[in-house]
Amino acid sequence: MQECLLEVKDLKTSFYTEKGLVTAVDGVSFTVHSGETLGVVGESGCGKSVTAESIMRLLDESATRYEGEINYKGKNLLKLPEKEMEAIRGNEIAMIFQDAMTSLNPVYTIGNQIAESIMAHSDLNKKEAYEKAVEMLRLTGIPSPEKRIHEYPHEISGGMRQRAMIAMALSCRPQLLIADEPTTALDVTIQAQILEVMEELKKELNMGIILITHDLGVVAEVCTHVVVMYLGQVIEEADVETIFSKPLHPYTNGLLKCIPQLDGDRTKPLFTIEGVVPSLDDIPPGCRFAGRCPFADSKCRKEPPPLEEAAYRHKIRCWHYEEIQRQGAFEDVAIPS
Repeated sequence: MQECLLEVKDLKTSFYTEKGLVTAVDGVSFTVHSGETLGVVGESGCGKSVTAESIMRLLDESATRYEGEINYKGKNLLKLPEKEMEAIRGNEIAMIFQDAMTSLNPVYTIGNQIAESIMAHSDLNKKEAYEKAVEMLRLTGIPSPEKRIHEYPHEISGGMRQRAMIAMALSCRPQLLIADEPTTALDVTIQAQILEVMEELKKELNMGIILITHDLGVVAEVCTHVVVMYLGQVIEEADVETIFSKPLHPYTNGLLKCIPQLDGDRTKPLFTIEGVVPSLDDIPPGCRFAGRCPFADSKCRKEPPPLEEAAYRHKIRCWHYEEIQRQGAFEDVAIPS
C-alpha cells in the first residue's frame, strides 16, 4: 500500500469581498498517495486552481478564510506557522503555475530564479546551484541550457518559459507536485516530453502528483485517479478507467462527449455543454449543475445532492445517477435547450 501523502478533508476556501463572503471551494475532499497522479478536471471557474493554491497557502490570508483540513504526512498545513510552511512550500510540495510569464520575475535571469529556489532549500553554493539549474533545464528539453540560464523571461518563447517553471518546481525533487495546466502553452511533442519527465521523476522519487487540466487526453494518459469539480464542489471521483468507461454524472459525461473523435461523424457539430458556470456570488439552490443538466427535475433545482459512494472509490453527487445508469441514458444524451 502506497503512503498517503496528502489528505484534503472538507476544505472550504472563502474570500471576503464587497458582496460578503464568497466561497470558491466548498467541502472538497480527496487523497493523494505516493506514486499516484490525481487528475483534477472541470471548466474554468470550478475551483481547481483555488484548491491548489489553498494547499500551498498562497492566497492572501487577510482576505481568505479556510475551513477543514489539509493534512500532509499527518500535519495540518492550515495550522502550521508561516515559517514551517515556507520550509515545505517549494521543497517538499512544489507547484507548476499555469501562466509562466506572470509567474517568473522579469528582472532576473532564468538561471538566477531556478538557482535561488535550489539554494533556498539545499546546502548547495551558487556555482553548484547554477550547475543543477542547467541540468534541470536540459531535463525538461530546453536546447542550449548553458545559454538559456543567462536569459530573461521575455527573451525566450512561451513554451520555454513554461519548461523553465517546470525545471524550477522539480529542482528540489519534491514529494508532492501540484501541476496547474503544466502543458497549456506547449506543442504536442514538447507536451509529451514534459509528461514523460514528470512520469519518470514520479517513479524515481515515488512522488505524488496533482494534475489540474482541461485536457482529458492527458488525464487518460498519465492519471491514476480523477476528481471532477463543478462550481467549487467535487461532483464525481473515481479511478481513471472508471471515469472514462462508466461515468455516472451528466457533467462528467458531457466533458467526455466534448472530446473530438477521429472516427466521429464529421457532418455533425461537436458536442457542447450549453450554458456557463454560474457566478460564485449567485450559486443556485439545489444541484449546482441543474441549470445545464438534461436530466434535472424540480428536486434537483431545490435540494442539493450529497456526495455518495456509488461503488468502491467511486463517488457521485447526483440525485438520479442510478436511474440514468439503469436507462443507459448517456448513450444518447440530448443537449439541453
